[in-house]
Amino acid sequence: MALDKVLAIAGKPGLYKLVTQTRGGFIAESLIDNRRMSVGIQQNVSILSEIAIYTLSEEVPLKDVFNKIKDKENGAETSISHKESKDKLEEYFFDVLPDYDEDRVYASDIKKVIQWYNMLHKNDMLNFEEADKAAATDEEE
Repeated sequence: MALDKVLAIAGKPGLYKLVTQTRGGFIAESLIDNRRMSVGIQQNVSILSEIAIYTLSEEVPLKDVFNKIKDKENGAETSISHKESKDKLEEYFFDVLPDYDEDRVYASDIKKVIQWYNMLHKNDMLNFEEADKAAATDEEE
């Protein structure tokens, strides 16, 4: 599944999969417990494909950061928990993205990236190349 169908909803734990749109918003399904919920357009929702991480030279899309973590971990879950200390999280993230902007990327952001990566890994949703090919095929038809 492509990241443009994965959502982070402010005030709600975890990630959600976009199921369908409605008149007043959309229906989302939790990746934690598969429960569906109605989300209004007034709620603060972030689509993962639109999130990027600041580096000293550019903004790196979240998909690329996830791919770097996947390469570092050889396709497995992260070797670090999102509950680790600030120093350990920053050290790990520095290994993944050496030129990230330490002034604009906070420990809370790193926690979210690690937690989201592990959640996507658990739900087998880290195959972005396949999702991109499927989306390109759908557009051609």
